This record gives sequence, C-alpha cells and structure tokens, in this order.
Amino acid sequence: PARTVRPTDKPSASAAVAAEVGRSAPLSAPFVDRFDRKSLGDDWRALSPVWKLRDGELCGQGAKNRGIWLKRTLPVRARIEFDARSESAAGDIKAEFWGDGRSGATQASYTDATSYLTILGGWNNTRHVLARIDEHGADRQALDVDPKSPDPRGRPVEPGQTYRFRVERSDDSTLSWWVDDELYFEFRDPEPLAGEGHDHFGFNNWTVQVCFDNLKVTPL
Repeated sequence: PARTVRPTDKPSASAAVAAEVGRSAPLSAPFVDRFDRKSLGDDWRALSPVWKLRDGELCGQGAKNRGIWLKRTLPVRARIEFDARSESAAGDIKAEFWGDGRSGATQASYTDATSYLTILGGWNNTRHVLARIDEHGADRQALDVDPKSPDPRGRPVEPGQTYRFRVERSDDSTLSWWVDDELYFEFRDPEPLAGEGHDHFGFNNWTVQVCFDNLKVTPL
C-alpha cells in the first residue's frame, strides 16, 4: 500500500542529501549562466562566503578549496564551457567536474575531492593539471609550464587574461580538456566518476582572486 508522509516524518538520509545538493533529473537541455544579476540565486551552493557576484562575473579569493557548486544535475555525457581569469601572477584557476555537489576540502591538502579537477597554472603557475579525486595523485595528467614555450599549452597563466575552458565527456569514460581551443589533456578513466555523488559541476579556488563568466553546460 502507498505510504502517507506526515509532517512529523523525517526524510531518508539519501533524500536529505538529494535535497541538499539540489539533485534532480539530469539536464536535458543547455544550461547557461552569465552571472549578470545581484545575487547568486537558487542554482548555486557556495561552501565559503568568499564567492560573490561582481560586475557580471562570479569571483572568489581565499576559498581554500571550499568551492561553489551548481545544483543542476549533470548527465554522464556533457560539455561544460566557461570563461576564467586569474588576477594574480600565481595563476591557479581551478574547477571541478562530476563531483558530489556538496563537498570541499577538509584539510590543507585537497586529496579527497569527489570529482575530476582542472587546474590551470597551479602550484604558483608552474604546471597545468587534470586530476581525478586527488590533485596530488600519481595518476594525474600534468604539463610543466615554461614562459618561453613555443607551445601555448606550456605557457603560464597571464594575470588579467581571460581563458575559455571546455571540458567534455562524449562517452562514459573519456574526459577531454581544452583551453582557448587547444587540447591540453585527454584522460581515459578505467573507473569513471558517474551517477549519484559524481553528477555536479563547481568552481574552486585556493588563495588568489579568480573570476568566472559565461558558463554553458550542454548535454551530449
């Protein structure tokens, strides 16, 4: 028989988590956010008060890996695009893909993420990294930075310059990352992050000031 839910009934733990992260049916049409308003609104969950809208952008500084998550649920296959800028010579532009939508760092070293991470100009602008769960992990994809590199993929982040990120998963296991239409990494994951707990996107930050704009999430 059907169960009647009374006001005194408590939701299950899984239902509570779903409500917390805003889990719903996966996106079936493109989602766009240009951040051209005064407040974040109900689509976002910030883990730190440093995340603010400013002059039509989403900006943060000093989040210490306590990011901001989009509450919309991602399908396994999607393309995620956005503009990103660091205001520091230290670079360090970071985002998370297919994470749980509610977690952030619990210690100084971010080794327990729930997502894939892209870091442009990390470690004081010395390397670009695509990582799975642990940004320091042995399985991360890394490219050392050289200011004199003839390859644009090897150059450091320039403060004040806007970069166009594109991360795409067109099949269940392959993650590809482009910056300004240059393919930086293609990672084939033997244990893909997918499903509940791995179905959200977020921006992140350590200490420098970063700003993001023109987000577009397209189901594939």
